[in-house]
Amino acid sequence: MDKNIFLGQFALGFYLGCVFLIIACYNYLRLKGELARFRRHLSDKLEIEAETMKKSKAEQENLRKENESLRVKVNALNEIPDRKLQRDLEVYARAEKRMLINAPGFAPAWETAKSDAHNDLAEEEAGKAPSKRIFARLFGGGTSATAALPGRDGNGSHVSDSEAAKSGAEH
Repeated sequence: MDKNIFLGQFALGFYLGCVFLIIACYNYLRLKGELARFRRHLSDKLEIEAETMKKSKAEQENLRKENESLRVKVNALNEIPDRKLQRDLEVYARAEKRMLINAPGFAPAWETAKSDAHNDLAEEEAGKAPSKRIFARLFGGGTSATAALPGRDGNGSHVSDSEAAKSGAEH
């Protein structure tokens, strides 16, 4: 009867069940350890991402402040009279480019007027013709006492053509 107890159907089923139980317990413990490792990995990853996000937000805020500071500086520098004149000239140059492209009849007349003005300016600089600086009169940078357009005296009253010619010859 001793042999029948250890080799009977019930005993063999019990042994087989114990083997499966041991395999299941081994896999359970292994998976439990792996789950704990994944949780540690996830918490580490979330901490790293939170730290990176914090740094990114701080950097973004610094860049936003720096951008605002630079914008204020650029606006302040653009208010300097020389910079304002340069900006106005840049605006006029860009407008000229657009007009040359967009207005077909404008280009030839504009190029002729530009070349004539360039030749006049070259003659003035060479001393062959009297100075007729328009921008200097408009913006107050001229050496004459009157800051008016050609054809007007300093008080804004109208000057005759012969008087304008005389004053142009004096300058």
